Amino acid sequence: MYEPIRTKSVHSMADTDFPHRTREEELDIQLAGHLAALLAVTDDLGLDQAAELIARQVTRLRGTPPLRTAGATPDPPAAALHRRALDLAGRALVVAASRADTAAAILAAERMDAHTAALRTLEPDRSEPFATADAS
Repeated sequence: MYEPIRTKSVHSMADTDFPHRTREEELDIQLAGHLAALLAVTDDLGLDQAAELIARQVTRLRGTPPLRTAGATPDPPAAALHRRALDLAGRALVVAASRADTAAAILAAERMDAHTAALRTLEPDRSEPFATADAS
């Protein structure tokens, strides 16, 4: 009564020969990316000691040392860089916590504290670095 199906279903699982990454490997890649971006901003701010700590974590995650910028950018807008670094450190903290990487989580939390303190000194009129202009 019904004609049998002659072709493979588009909903069936595809045969794949390439290796897949595990969740932990994906989180390692994501964390290394966030820390590398934080490293670039930290280098731009000229925070050498913090940059070295971040570079060690990136090296641990990637297995190779990260590429570094030549030096601090001329006359960077410090508040904007600190806000960017705070955001990147927060992202790194979330990923580090999800993969249970205590060393990276502690480093990210310390960097968040340092950038929050720097923002308080640069922008004393703003009560909270995460506050938005139209927060209700």
